[in-house]
Amino acid sequence: MRFFERFSTGKYKSLIKLSYKILFYGLSAAALFLIALNLNLFWLFGKMPSVDDLDNPKSEIASEIISSDNKIIGKFFFENRSTMTYPEIPENFKDALLATEDVRFAMHSGIDARSMLRVVGGVLTFDRKGGGSTITQQLAKNLFKLRRDDSYEGPLYKVPGMRVLLIKLKEWITAIKLERRYTKPEVMTMYLNTIEFSSGAYGLKSAAKTYFKKNPENLKPEESALLVGMIQNPSRFNPKFFPKNAKERRDVVISQMVRFNKITPEQGKELMAIPIVLDYSPESHNYGLARYFREYLKGIMKEELKKLGYSESDLYTKGFKIYTTIDSRMQRYAEEAMMEHMKNYQAIFDNHFKGRNPWLKLRPGSNTQYEEYPNFIEQRAKETGYYQSLKRQYGNDEAKINAKMNEKMPMRVFTWQGERDTVMSHMDSLRHYKRFLNIGMLAMDPRNGNVKAWVGGINYKYFKFDNVYQSARQPGSTFKPFVYVTAIDNGFSTCDRVRDEPVTFHIPGSPSWTPRNADGRYTYNDLTLRQALGASVNTVSAKLIKEFGSDKVIEYARQLGIKTPLANSPSLSLGVSDVKLYEILSGYAVFANRGIYTEPMVLVRIEDKNGEVIKEYFPIQKEVLSQETAYKMIHLMRGATAPGGTAIGLSRYGLIDGNEIAAKTGTTSNYSDAWFMGMTQDLIGGVWVGAEDRAVHFESIQYGQGARMAMPAWGLFMQKVYEDKDIEYKKTKFLIPPTIRIAGDCAVTANEGFGNSPVNTTPNSGELKPEDDDEQL
Repeated sequence: MRFFERFSTGKYKSLIKLSYKILFYGLSAAALFLIALNLNLFWLFGKMPSVDDLDNPKSEIASEIISSDNKIIGKFFFENRSTMTYPEIPENFKDALLATEDVRFAMHSGIDARSMLRVVGGVLTFDRKGGGSTITQQLAKNLFKLRRDDSYEGPLYKVPGMRVLLIKLKEWITAIKLERRYTKPEVMTMYLNTIEFSSGAYGLKSAAKTYFKKNPENLKPEESALLVGMIQNPSRFNPKFFPKNAKERRDVVISQMVRFNKITPEQGKELMAIPIVLDYSPESHNYGLARYFREYLKGIMKEELKKLGYSESDLYTKGFKIYTTIDSRMQRYAEEAMMEHMKNYQAIFDNHFKGRNPWLKLRPGSNTQYEEYPNFIEQRAKETGYYQSLKRQYGNDEAKINAKMNEKMPMRVFTWQGERDTVMSHMDSLRHYKRFLNIGMLAMDPRNGNVKAWVGGINYKYFKFDNVYQSARQPGSTFKPFVYVTAIDNGFSTCDRVRDEPVTFHIPGSPSWTPRNADGRYTYNDLTLRQALGASVNTVSAKLIKEFGSDKVIEYARQLGIKTPLANSPSLSLGVSDVKLYEILSGYAVFANRGIYTEPMVLVRIEDKNGEVIKEYFPIQKEVLSQETAYKMIHLMRGATAPGGTAIGLSRYGLIDGNEIAAKTGTTSNYSDAWFMGMTQDLIGGVWVGAEDRAVHFESIQYGQGARMAMPAWGLFMQKVYEDKDIEYKKTKFLIPPTIRIAGDCAVTANEGFGNSPVNTTPNSGELKPEDDDEQL
């Protein structure tokens, strides 16, 4: 009491004494309250961020998918957040941020007393002049979600008026603790990595990419001011959707920069005169490069993370860096080639069926004439999820179900001219989408199995089924190399000739089967295997499977990576059993890789958010053929790009000159599936084209063949790859094993004879060497 009496004299002694007591006890009570709050005394206040939380602040960080040329091609995220470092923050952004949000940032220790007094004065005078939260306080709010996370709540939160007070006090205490643990640059960097910028962007790095397609360090002053302005209310000041609001707020930020001498008044006027110019590209799971590949990779990553002791959800929050084999340039070229070809061929398809429906079935008694499939859409509608949900709702009341299925509603649909807003029923939508041709496209380096480009369809948002890995379709003649390799590896010589003539299979309990050639005719010529495979002659493939057996062909197909079920039947020689593009390409890779099977590879390594390597991946390989047999298959398949071959059209893309390509086209009997497989020494690719439903197809081989429906996409892709001088893949020649000799259509080992073929008596010597160009059919 003597302490108070020293300062209490005169006639106001009692009042002064009372004031000092109130101040002393009030401050003491406040201090005790803050201590109790910080300690969560009697568990009344709810927990505070722990020391570990402060030392290792957790925020949801998107995992980045990185291409082999070190480009980010996509992310896995709940919140699209990419971290950045302090040096990446441009000076103009720092100036705009400090001038607008916390001009005394460098001077305070987490709480700015001057700003707090300004806020209190504004509340008392009903003249608010800005918020009092410092950058550090905002960081505490964003980092620990004290306003949203129920785990921070205690019983006192239920007392009227206490919730807001407790949250604010916790943010102040946490801000002070953060300032003690981190430097100012670290606080600013963490803050800019946590704030939201609308359009799914979290953190400055994601925002710069979303709104300007830039890295933060490349932001212009007016762009930095725009993004700083969004911090106050990201949705209201989103420049894409509210450009007027955004510009007004941006100009406020610029005026603050002038006020606090970050820029001159003249610079401020110049910046305010600049219109908002966006390069808006929000990152979405439905858009971006390699969308089908990213979906495939998601499944692979979840399995890998489980093996490494992580949970599946960690993929979206832990900020892994996922290094892949995909080349972003080649992926872009593949998608461009796909779009160019498919847009053009869809127009051909639509024109062919102008005024008609493209769902077809064979006319009764005919093997070549088609008619419209009756009630096709009505039957397919019953397979949809929407119909099934209506069935559960209305039972057997087909009238109500049909009324709902035909009810018009606003919807956005895919067209090759862009997305279109329209009014359609579910039945109309089904009719619309069933008409589209689709594609699967895959490119791989056969030497190491590295997948370089992956296109699973024409548009992931509207066609989510992946035609590379999920889809299995009849391969047609692209399966024939598996028949030929069975023959070659079991003593059949490339010099042997097979006559193109009818061959009949008598199958017990079934009608006899006589396969026809694509044109329905037989030449009765004796053909070399190279001629027969190059022209895709069905009778020769049938004779080979009759000679060696379909079970033997299946055995070789399995060795070469085909995992889908295969029919143990002579018709297997013409590719009647469904296979996946992913599998068939890995089988072809064995031929280009000298008999070594390599499991297709998409992952190179996984790193954590700090760059520490968690796991590395290496090619998984095994020898399944001799290098001689493998090269003989390359030699035979080069016949497709020679005169008379089904792939000679590749010359239109400038691919054959100065280059060696082994290839195979494929077409199914009803033209539902068109294929093309192309191989060079160090890059192979496969393409499938067809409609989602096999009843939708062309009516003749004129348009429905693999050389027209599928091959152009590969040709356009390779053309773009070769034009890019920075890509490692160039025109080249195949390497011949030293034990192989070439003469015309023959490729034989030293212990084989050339028969009646011309003989090159000079054997190869030394290591593998390129094959000569002067060979002809």
